[in-house]
Amino acid sequence: MNAKQKVLFICTVNRMRSATAHKIYEEDPRFEVDSAGTDRTANVLLEEWHLEWADAIVVMEKMHRNKIREHFPAWYTKKPIVCLYIEDIYDFMQPELITILKEKFEDVYRRGLLG
Repeated sequence: MNAKQKVLFICTVNRMRSATAHKIYEEDPRFEVDSAGTDRTANVLLEEWHLEWADAIVVMEKMHRNKIREHFPAWYTKKPIVCLYIEDIYDFMQPELITILKEKFEDVYRRGLLG
């Protein structure tokens, strides 16, 4: 059996988008998941060890990828970073957010963009 792929979901404050992605994929047998936010007020603030742990990084907006490049340049080039382009307009576990997260993430997974 193959090892689970470690996927890190990142948004701004780790309360809505990345927290929802974490929740809906935490029982998925394909993945081991974690989540963090780029803002200092985040529930779980993105730290270097998160990036070291992850096999693939999934950000919700381009600005999150830019923050990784700015604050963790060594990891920016070492890991696949995929942007789902999901704006910050949803609540935690909102059905529309779950639908869009699953559609976009599964598309990225099917296309082999997670490495």
